[in-house]
Amino acid sequence: MIASQDRSGYIGASDVQYVIGNWKTKTWEKWWMQKLGINRDHFDNKYTIAGTNWEHRILDSLHLPNLEKDKQVIIEDLRLRVNLDGNLPDRIKEVKTYQWAKGFKVPKKYIDQVNVQMFGSKIFGADIVAYGLEEADYNNFLRDIDPGRLQQIPVAYDQKWIETVYLPKHMILCEALKRRAFPYV
Repeated sequence: MIASQDRSGYIGASDVQYVIGNWKTKTWEKWWMQKLGINRDHFDNKYTIAGTNWEHRILDSLHLPNLEKDKQVIIEDLRLRVNLDGNLPDRIKEVKTYQWAKGFKVPKKYIDQVNVQMFGSKIFGADIVAYGLEEADYNNFLRDIDPGRLQQIPVAYDQKWIETVYLPKHMILCEALKRRAFPYV
């Protein structure tokens, strides 16, 4: 749970869908203006607020000695900022909450995000820690963690994807960010 909401100046692991997505949409332009510091909008809803508020308790429920929380890694020359929810020396724990009633299937963007986290942190093992929230959990962040709604999904590092898909686009955006301009101008 990183305190600062300022997302300008750096590209984060959670931005992966914008990095590898379509750069010619209004949504992408709004995101890029946030990176340039022109647009300071911050989006929250009951789902994102709940995810943030449950994150540490979910990590604590894993009972992992030496678990570090909220580590931030910045690679200045790549303008890359990676925020880890939790990590051990050899494993990242990326927390994702979801609506329990709807079930959970890992979206590709989560796999991609964790791959960028592994690349940036040089920690090449990772799990997505998924926790299903019931409706009451969105209003009460103090309910007990139900182990039956918790799952850990391993994510393998995909160096080929990083090198052939992610980094070429990231580098174009990195250079544009340094120029404080749009990449296609």
